[in-house]
Amino acid sequence: MRLSLSKSKNATSLYVIKDVIEKNKRTTKIVEKLGTYDELLKKLNGEDPIEWAKKYISELNEKEKEENSKIMVQYSPTKLIEKEKQRSFNGGYLFLQKTYHELGLHNICKEISNRHKFSFNLDSILSRLLYGRIIFPSSKLSTYNLSSRFLEKPDFDIQHIYRALEVISKETNFIQSELYKNSQKLSKRNSGILYYDCTNYFFEIEQEQGLKQYGYSKEHKPNPIVQMGLFMDGDGIPLAFSITKGNTNEQLTLRPLEQKILDDFKLSKFVVCTDAGLASNDNRKFNDQGQRAFITTQSVKKLKKHLKDWTLSTEGWCLSGDNKVYDISNIQEDQFTDKTFYKERWIKENGLEQKLIVTYSIKYRDYQRKIRNGQIDRALKVIETNPSKLKKSHQNDYKRFIGKTSVTPDGEVAEKDLYSLDLEVIAKEEAYDGFYGVCTNLEDEASEIIKVNHRRWEIEECFRIMKSEFKARPVYLTRDDRIEAHFTTCFLAMVLYRYLEKRLDSKFTCSEIIQGLRDMNFYEIPGDGYIPTYTRTDFTDALHEAFGFRTDYQIIKNTQMKKIFKDTKN
Repeated sequence: MRLSLSKSKNATSLYVIKDVIEKNKRTTKIVEKLGTYDELLKKLNGEDPIEWAKKYISELNEKEKEENSKIMVQYSPTKLIEKEKQRSFNGGYLFLQKTYHELGLHNICKEISNRHKFSFNLDSILSRLLYGRIIFPSSKLSTYNLSSRFLEKPDFDIQHIYRALEVISKETNFIQSELYKNSQKLSKRNSGILYYDCTNYFFEIEQEQGLKQYGYSKEHKPNPIVQMGLFMDGDGIPLAFSITKGNTNEQLTLRPLEQKILDDFKLSKFVVCTDAGLASNDNRKFNDQGQRAFITTQSVKKLKKHLKDWTLSTEGWCLSGDNKVYDISNIQEDQFTDKTFYKERWIKENGLEQKLIVTYSIKYRDYQRKIRNGQIDRALKVIETNPSKLKKSHQNDYKRFIGKTSVTPDGEVAEKDLYSLDLEVIAKEEAYDGFYGVCTNLEDEASEIIKVNHRRWEIEECFRIMKSEFKARPVYLTRDDRIEAHFTTCFLAMVLYRYLEKRLDSKFTCSEIIQGLRDMNFYEIPGDGYIPTYTRTDFTDALHEAFGFRTDYQIIKNTQMKKIFKDTKN
């Protein structure tokens, strides 16, 4: 900063000015108006205004060097803002960028780029696809447009995104295996327990083609779908995924992806935990080999009669850490509301020896009854209002409780169908309230098996986040390679998000984290820096504490922001 004198006919004005660079051109801007020469002469009691101004500016320069100086910006109420000039930028992505580089994704992109010899910046494209999927989830075109809202500008065009998707599809397996190796350097992965589940995503089309095939939609959409199989480690971080045709039996998706983990990830000893829908006998036998094992939920309703009778018997129940054997029909329920009873036995069926563990929980029983009572209320309402429009019910649909009678008590054909609650169906379901089954080939304590199985909710949450928060569906891409690349970016975004969530010690909900990152905007002061316009909260404090840098000062100078950019890429 330096002194500038502006002379007019009536007075000489003193200004503090500084050199700045705007649009790659050097220019000067006024930092502060000190006053006219005569005004200052009166205030300074005869001290030379010019000498005083030089000393003052020297002090400002010293303070600026120490990064303690106040920045004074002049705005005019009569001057229009520049047309088409962006003034606000998002900085929430910086925390994702730090995790992105810690996981070595930039180096993975570099290795792929060297192998394929293309000219576009794959690292820049992939990173923006991931940050955009978390903060501004949208189409590829919208992601390209929205990426200009980040503090650091993209250096690619929209056509480069589609070319990059083709490369990402070819390198999906390499990206997953390298990411796993890199993540081991960041923190030891809990790969002793692997959770597997499968879901599907629909397309806003009607024509089947390639991966897009008609199958059972978990969202009951009448559209072609693709299936995603996902492995998650014991800490809730996604490990590997695969995409298969929508008409593939989901039980057939587990073994190919698990074999890829065995081959590419060099893992050999782990326990695979799945739900009942993926627990075919072949899948259990596959994980009864080598050093692998399985834990899978078992439908009590589908057990053979002698096992079902044993399960539903009120006698022979145990509690962890208690040697007493209980009859659950004779317990004081208020004393055992938070307890989980269990019984276990080894069974051998279809050439496979496994342990059946059954649990009983009063809290789980009451939860199931609460859900059913709500469904019964809905069924009664339909019966009373418009039963003629009842359609075929699904397995868990409330309409399963509605029975139709088409004959009179005398056996004659009724003139009008009669609808009523099917009390027999309700009674049959109530018999299973509170019971939950698990099968395993492990010899561990039942309480430990149950504890591991209970964490399956985290992989279900991964799918929920991808579908709702990340808006991974509906999918609008048509080519199979681009579809696979789309889900690769969704998978990688989920990995980034999980690591960020773990860093925050899971203190905040998914919506709080994503909305918090989305709201972290900055107003640019050309030549000076950026002013945070977001609200400082417990979330932003925790974020800065966890990542070791702060963006919540009253103003972030350009030199400070450049240092933050550098730090997030180390």
